[in-house]
Amino acid sequence: MSEELRLHEGRSRSLAQALEEHLAEWAERTEIAVEIWALPAHDVPPSTARAVLATLGEALANVESHSGARVVSVAVTLGPSGLRMTVSDNGVGFIGPLTGRGVTAMRTHFDQVGGTLSINGVLGEGTTVSGAVPHRS
Repeated sequence: MSEELRLHEGRSRSLAQALEEHLAEWAERTEIAVEIWALPAHDVPPSTARAVLATLGEALANVESHSGARVVSVAVTLGPSGLRMTVSDNGVGFIGPLTGRGVTAMRTHFDQVGGTLSINGVLGEGTTVSGAVPHRS
């Protein structure tokens, strides 16, 4: 069984390809630079790929709308313990707990695939969204 994402046009792409395409389109549209630190060499179950893509979309929407960032760094890795995703920006950051529809959606996406998500900010220095989905046998 293929572990690739199906596109609405009927063609297939891996999670790494989907991430690269999404990040390139977003960077061009927003004029915010994107640094890709790492992308997974192997694919993941479709439900995990959807959770990563949906969470990335929410994180980037928050960067665009609220952060004032000029650079976003993204790493998605796949190792023996599972998948890890990090999205960091150099924007205004925040202090205190974050709430709102986007934050709830990101946490829900990772929770639905057995993962966890944290969001940390440093006022004046940026925000980091980190997620992990453990490997399932």
